[in-house]
Amino acid sequence: MPRTHQGLSLIELLIVVAVVGILAGIAYPSYRDTVKRAARSEVVGLLFDSAQHLERHRARTGQYADTDAVITPLPPGTGHYSLHASREAEGFSLLARRHAGGLMAGDACGDFELDHQGVRGNPGASNEADGGCWGN
Repeated sequence: MPRTHQGLSLIELLIVVAVVGILAGIAYPSYRDTVKRAARSEVVGLLFDSAQHLERHRARTGQYADTDAVITPLPPGTGHYSLHASREAEGFSLLARRHAGGLMAGDACGDFELDHQGVRGNPGASNEADGGCWGN
């Protein structure tokens, strides 16, 4: 009566582990890029939403800067960026800074900046930025 084998041999197990490792090595960079694109989209939406809040505040009060009576709420940021606002009576500038040591710390798009005239910028962007940082 022939003997039947049960389970995997060590060689078969090593082959399976190698194949899984190769597949993970291919999939992880793609996943990471997708997460970075999502974080950029989130911060761009946050900047535009904050700019709209400031424009509504100006329509009510006649200036971008807060008075003692009216405080315009600005969201604190995202898990990857923090939002900073500079407001004067006749203009504002919004800056979304990357968190140091976070996923976006080395991102080619750098930080995101938007002002009251709708001018967009990416301070700290590298030459590798593909021009699609704002979702264009």
